[in-house]
Amino acid sequence: MKTIVVALGGNALGNNPQEQIEKVAHAVKPIADLIEDGHQVILAHGNGPQVGMINLAFEVATNHSDVTPAMPFPECGAMSQGYIGYHLQNALQEELRNRGFDKHVATIITQVEVDPKDSAFQHPSKPIGSFYSKEESEKLASLRGYVMIEDASRGYRRVVPSPIPVKIVELEVIHSLIKEGHVVITVGGGGIPVIKDNNKFIGVAAVIDKDFASATLADQINADSLVILTAIDQIKLNYKTPQEISIRDISVKELKNHIKENHFLKGSMLPKVQAAISFVEKKPGRTAIIASLDEAKAAIEGNAGTLIHL
Repeated sequence: MKTIVVALGGNALGNNPQEQIEKVAHAVKPIADLIEDGHQVILAHGNGPQVGMINLAFEVATNHSDVTPAMPFPECGAMSQGYIGYHLQNALQEELRNRGFDKHVATIITQVEVDPKDSAFQHPSKPIGSFYSKEESEKLASLRGYVMIEDASRGYRRVVPSPIPVKIVELEVIHSLIKEGHVVITVGGGGIPVIKDNNKFIGVAAVIDKDFASATLADQINADSLVILTAIDQIKLNYKTPQEISIRDISVKELKNHIKENHFLKGSMLPKVQAAISFVEKKPGRTAIIASLDEAKAAIEGNAGTLIHL
């Protein structure tokens, strides 16, 4: 039996509640396969479309009403964790019981500590929310202190920092649930970014990359393997060119060389590769796998995906 942190990509979730219910019913099947094979699975997930939808709903309501308050971004993240976790835990619990497994599944609303001195706070780069005209963006920047940038000539969007995760705040709770054999859903959307101030954690308007948060979680619970599930079946070199090559098995050293050669796109495969490296290189014997959702079980068995090792 292995302890495995599985990070679900955004392709496994929907853009609205009904679509998400339908998609997660499919997404939990390979997760249930791993549990059925005897592995202890801890589940993480993205939240890009969902937190954007929540943030946009409050922005629109606030702009058109004196009744609806502006909703801080950390609270939007917390809402998305609850909303996605609710669908995932129900679907996974049903799938397991249909297979004769009486396991409990729980979602932890998870805070992730970040360093207030992280350079990301001086260079916000993660676009969130809707597009605005230049005049609207200047008004938002003045009224709410948002950092607004022009995004791909489609208008102006708010950007927030994307700091590196330092510590999972609810780690002991997660440990306790794992010890009892429960399935835990945690660090949803990378977790709610917080800064520690004495005995208090203060939420900050930021987005932690969910793959980095998943790698941090996997490290701090001392998992055997980190599995990052995405839309692509394997890591590719020369992606979408006639020279495209699929990688089945690769060392951290080789992978770092490919990063230097700019084989992986920022905001796409690059953070997944970097997260996998950060987990594997901290302790001998660990592995990371990048694979498609449908091939999760085959990837764990060594028959699919890309295996990353020291």
